Amino acid sequence: MEYKNLPDLTGLAALRAIVEQGGVSNAAKILSIGQPAVTKRLRALDACYGATLMERVSGRLRLTAAGEKVYTFAVQTLERNNLLTEDLQSLAEGTNLLRLEATYSIGDHFLPELLVQFSERFPQYKINSRLGYSKGIQTRLVTGLADLAIMENAPDHPDILVQKWQEDELWLTVGPSHPLARSNTQTIEMQQLEQLSYVFRERQAAVRKTTDEALQNIGINNLNIKMEVGSTDAIVEILLRGGHSSFLPRFIVKKHIGKDKLFHIKVSGFNIKRTLWIARNRSSLDHHVAESFIRLLREY
Repeated sequence: MEYKNLPDLTGLAALRAIVEQGGVSNAAKILSIGQPAVTKRLRALDACYGATLMERVSGRLRLTAAGEKVYTFAVQTLERNNLLTEDLQSLAEGTNLLRLEATYSIGDHFLPELLVQFSERFPQYKINSRLGYSKGIQTRLVTGLADLAIMENAPDHPDILVQKWQEDELWLTVGPSHPLARSNTQTIEMQQLEQLSYVFRERQAAVRKTTDEALQNIGINNLNIKMEVGSTDAIVEILLRGGHSSFLPRFIVKKHIGKDKLFHIKVSGFNIKRTLWIARNRSSLDHHVAESFIRLLREY
């Protein structure tokens, strides 16, 4: 194994900071070092790989072809180092810790109450929770960096055990000022879906992927999407204030239905049903804190 000429993490961090912060000056600020130190780290990285990683084009630093490859490696390495640090911290905190993951909609809606209930029932246990997209959560489960996850899509990996938690449905939802909210029959035909204007979650979100797939299955591919928003709660607020529509989880909007706030518009012959899932790595099924949390989920 080659142990010589290995890159320094600080050099990789300098390269990443220059690229993502737009130059040496901003990189120095984010790294809390001087500009000469940033340049020195970049030059050391050049020497390590025997290639020029960045060059000036029209007065600005740009990645070379070699730099593109090293930058990708730098991002992956630094992210893995962050995950390793978190994992080691978790190990140091002992066996009464649960590393819990949840997709954003589930986390925003269910997690606060679940965490409070769990803390009251099991004060001897500790939970570290984080929200994320399904793909990232699956990776953390597979690599052992998470113990348990609550997800909107079931992971498809042989190392992950998935169990049904509860059923859900995505409802076509509008606010009080929408014409459909004021109509006598709050049911439309499928072809009318293309006549509405929408605000959706970003494409990485589980609810967006499920919606897109369901619509494609009935041959609808050209919806009038006016906005993409990174929060389901923000979409609710937009619907309350304007004339857009959206497909939202039933568990989020049902508390607003019937209060003249949000309105569920039924689509004749079309619905989007789905399951919310509990996911675990098969190698850690004897995790006693996870078992306690799953019991709480079953009772919820």
